Amino acid sequence: MHHLRDKRFLRFIVVGAVNTAFGYSVFALLILAGAHYAVAALLSTICGVLFNFRTTGRFVFKNRDSSLLLRFAGVYAICYVAGVLLLRFSRALGVDILLAAAVLAFPMAVFSYTLNRLLVFRVAV
Repeated sequence: MHHLRDKRFLRFIVVGAVNTAFGYSVFALLILAGAHYAVAALLSTICGVLFNFRTTGRFVFKNRDSSLLLRFAGVYAICYVAGVLLLRFSRALGVDILLAAAVLAFPMAVFSYTLNRLLVFRVAV
């Protein structure tokens, strides 16, 4: 069983890298276009939900159940709130918003993986 979790986490890293690159690119383009970080995060989250649902479900958790989209979106709503709070805190510290988003990408990806594993795709620990 531990071997299966390791493989799933490895698939998550690969798929997560693609998903993170996509989401960060949307966020960065919106920031560079002059959007407020909360708006940029919201729009990149919405795009991420649509893009990531299939890749995460299919390749990481081996699940193609489209009825899980609402729960998946709920996980991303939680991640959005946590991410915006962390960006707000980073900005208050004077950290460049694009740098903060890049630094936060990996811990936020692990957070979303954990929530997806427990709340959406319900994989036994």
